[in-house]
Amino acid sequence: MKGGCLHRLLVSKLCFGLVLLLTVPIIVLLLEGAPVLTIFSTTPEQLKVLSHGILQKQEQEHLGDDGASLAGFPGRASRSHTHKSRDKVNKDCNYAKGKWVADEKRPLYSGNECKQWLSKMWACRMMRRAHFSYENYRWQPHGCEMPEFTGPNFLKRMKNQTLAFVGDSLGRQQFQSMMCIATGGKYSPEVEDVGWKYGLVKAPGALRPDGWAYQFPVTNTTVLFYWSATLSELEPLKTEPAVTSYALHLDRPVTFLKKYLNSFDVLVLNTGHHWNRGKFNGNHWQLYADGKPIGNGSRLADLNRAKNLTLHSIARWMDSELARHPHKKVFLRTISPRHFVNGDWNTGGTCGNTIPLSNGSEILQDHSIDIPAESAVKGTRVKLLDITAISKLRDEGHISNSSFKKASTGISDCLHWCLPGIPDMWNELLFAQI
Repeated sequence: MKGGCLHRLLVSKLCFGLVLLLTVPIIVLLLEGAPVLTIFSTTPEQLKVLSHGILQKQEQEHLGDDGASLAGFPGRASRSHTHKSRDKVNKDCNYAKGKWVADEKRPLYSGNECKQWLSKMWACRMMRRAHFSYENYRWQPHGCEMPEFTGPNFLKRMKNQTLAFVGDSLGRQQFQSMMCIATGGKYSPEVEDVGWKYGLVKAPGALRPDGWAYQFPVTNTTVLFYWSATLSELEPLKTEPAVTSYALHLDRPVTFLKKYLNSFDVLVLNTGHHWNRGKFNGNHWQLYADGKPIGNGSRLADLNRAKNLTLHSIARWMDSELARHPHKKVFLRTISPRHFVNGDWNTGGTCGNTIPLSNGSEILQDHSIDIPAESAVKGTRVKLLDITAISKLRDEGHISNSSFKKASTGISDCLHWCLPGIPDMWNELLFAQI
């Protein structure tokens, strides 16, 4: 009997001890905020999610805010690392090495609607043309992240800045393309003509001014174009009254650049298609270097050598300016390819292909096929906007024999491009680098 009582007493004490042993840790954990009760009431699936959250919290407490990235969330360090990685990838990017890909979101604007900025002679949607498949492609560089190229994104990036294009008619095409993209191809009465600030006013008797400049008031962004086919200074010479000849100084940049360069934040230069005897004779240009005329026996009398001297000269001059103004960005755009077949523009040459990418879709070479331009910027702060090989794949994008006139002139334009079209890609590559 006594043994039975003693046995019951020992069992009671043991049970009380076990209860106490289990209760005390639970109370302590509850006081410390551990979600024990929640754990006891969760399903296995809920427990998995909850444990992930606890681990995340522990990692954040150990690593700070940056530890969030280890739990699958982009903390500050992760976001910074992502941006740095993207910047490093794009810094090392060869934008001219890649592939044309179909894109149903292209073109970036309507050729029918962008009448405010497009010259009629380049607006192929307004011409007697049946094929427009050239509009539905974009360029994707290998290993590069291309930013979304839209008008609002461009204006945001260029807030309180000026973008200047200086060059020939292909530079003017790039300028008009950028205006169409910046406005979405819509009529934009709020955009102000500020050409007068840069002396871009139509002279008496002239067909048009030497360029155009427009300001977007909301972002204080200015986009301008100045026509300079050779990028060289032209100086009137004393000649016969009926004809004015000009000294074309190969080693002097065009006066417009020397006068207004400080007003530009981003500058795109181009030249190339006017370096032929027909253009020089028609414009009465005479080659000069070091302030002296170049004789017919000189090596520089060869216009290819003359052009190369100009490219090197302006790249070196720009480099010296960029040393004093490191915030500026200057690009030398490589030459836009011609696609005349069986003749030239005035000898029956044509470019009638209408099938996109008939000559391939990919560029794999590391260097530009415009060797003089690449050589000119080497060792300088001037960047190369390399579009030559990319554009060479797109012969179907030229104006060809399309015309807004009822009767064809019989002359094919295999130099200039339809807009929207290939120059839009030039601007997309430019946007990625500014």
